[in-house]
Amino acid sequence: MPTEFNMGASKKSQEELALEAWSLAMSQMLEAGQKALRSGGMLSELVDDDVQIAEAEYEVVFEIDKVRLFKYAPTGKPNKAIAPVVICYGLFGRQSMIDLQEDRSLVRNMLAAGITVYVVDWGNPTRADQFLNFDDYVDLYLGSCMEFAVSENNNNPVNMFGICEGGTFAVMLAATRPELFAGLALAITPVDFHGDQENFWLGEGFLNTWIGNLDQHDIDLLIETYGMLPGAMTGAIFSSLTPINSMTKYNIGIANLDGNKDAILNFLRMEKWIADRPDHPGELARQWLNGLYRENQLVKGEFELLGEKVDLAKITCPVLNIYAHQDHIIPVSCSKALGKFIPKERYQEIGFPGGHVGVFVSRKAQGVVSGGLIEWLEASDKKPEKKAKPKAKSE
Repeated sequence: MPTEFNMGASKKSQEELALEAWSLAMSQMLEAGQKALRSGGMLSELVDDDVQIAEAEYEVVFEIDKVRLFKYAPTGKPNKAIAPVVICYGLFGRQSMIDLQEDRSLVRNMLAAGITVYVVDWGNPTRADQFLNFDDYVDLYLGSCMEFAVSENNNNPVNMFGICEGGTFAVMLAATRPELFAGLALAITPVDFHGDQENFWLGEGFLNTWIGNLDQHDIDLLIETYGMLPGAMTGAIFSSLTPINSMTKYNIGIANLDGNKDAILNFLRMEKWIADRPDHPGELARQWLNGLYRENQLVKGEFELLGEKVDLAKITCPVLNIYAHQDHIIPVSCSKALGKFIPKERYQEIGFPGGHVGVFVSRKAQGVVSGGLIEWLEASDKKPEKKAKPKAKSE
């Protein structure tokens, strides 16, 4: 009898637990369905004009081939203690990331601090541009943009803020034409393209490992086939680095926004930026993938620009290096490697507790990254005793 009683009590307890589990599951399903309906209803009310990005006002002040230089006037009291800043994004995405929306905009934060800002727009490369390389993009295009900004600054050096691939361009230019630079700030920028692979956290460095396992022939064949590195292809590769998020963001992700208009607009702005991915010039991509990712030539001092090896130790201006601790695209060790080439008194780092894109679009980044950059500019910018004389460029 005691045994039968105990069995009955145990069975009853299991039934109660099963009922509670079923009730909880049904409640969660109902809540998820209601969230999805609210999000779907909000999406149906929005139109294309509601999803605008990069709306800060600018003027085009310089052009060379398809490259344009935008100039933004300060919205706050002009800060004459800080030299103008030229922002250089990479070619794997648009510079609109730095002005995604009014309350999450690196550009607007700098303008509010009274800083004159220039932004490089690489335009839309086509197969006609397939043979352009680092000589063209770093020395000719980016160098010419810097020369123009310097000329507007009474021939005094200016600051540059390089981001991702654009940061690598900026590092090379600072090492080869240091007279143009009052300061160099970088964000999520690869310098050592292999990094500390033995200490990568789970999910870090997949892109480095994948490209490193390709043969030179594989990359050459890809470039020869397309002439370019297609933007659609690079977009698919980046999406594959976070497969679960990529597969669920259009259903579970949107549903979890629970019809919140601001949150949904934030999501759509990001998607609009992600979808606008230009093709990458073929020869430039070949050097990027073979020379840098596969052979790691930059950190080894073997990468050549205009026939001369790029020596990172020749960077003479103050340097700020911003990296993201959870960056799954550019590992921390790939960015921090620059510190080995710059004297400690001229080198500073900011580690951001977020991911690759979060450096610019998260709310926390507005204080940590933008605020840290502005503080560094104020502390490091000093007017030179003599006017710089940028070396002349042949037509």
